[in-house]
Amino acid sequence: MAAPGGSRPGLRELVAVVAVVVMGMVSPGRALYFHLGETERKCFIEEIPDETMVIGNYRTQLFDKQREEYLPATPGLGMFVEVKDPDEKVVLSRQYGSEGRFTFTSHTPGEHQICLHSNSSKFSIFAGGMLRVHLDIQVGEHANDYAEIAAKDKLSELQLRWREERFRQTSESTNQRVLWWSIVQTLILVTIGIWQMRHLKSFFEAKKLV
Repeated sequence: MAAPGGSRPGLRELVAVVAVVVMGMVSPGRALYFHLGETERKCFIEEIPDETMVIGNYRTQLFDKQREEYLPATPGLGMFVEVKDPDEKVVLSRQYGSEGRFTFTSHTPGEHQICLHSNSSKFSIFAGGMLRVHLDIQVGEHANDYAEIAAKDKLSELQLRWREERFRQTSESTNQRVLWWSIVQTLILVTIGIWQMRHLKSFFEAKKLV
């Protein structure tokens, strides 16, 4: 993960990025923290294969000048996330809360740009302070939400059973209608045959009488 946009990082951010690069050699996950100013936008580059699921988890901390430490950000403070694919097409553009999770699936292989910035200009509590963002990005199989997949599989199984039952009922109903229609057709043909025989018999009897 690289950071092409945003302000020039300090020593702490640089150390964090280097640590992430080292971790990336052994794991597809990306975890780091960075700082955002009131109107600052931070972007990262992630190499992602096509048709790959990506999950990003983040939480924010607001610097308290009185305590001189970072505290959990107020729930009213939001984070805007925008993701673009290698063709500059917007894959995700949405505002979240001060802590949350965003997901998307890549459809084009290559470098994806993931950008974050806060809506801090709407809140006086920020007051030109600094926001710390902890970000963890998981790519591919490490991004799978197995509980969600299991729930979907269970749902798919129930849907399949429901469809099979409905198909069976429809087939039985159709077969029954076809059977009754065949019986009705047979009765009609028998009735017409009897009527024709009687008509012909009456016709020949009339001819003999003449």
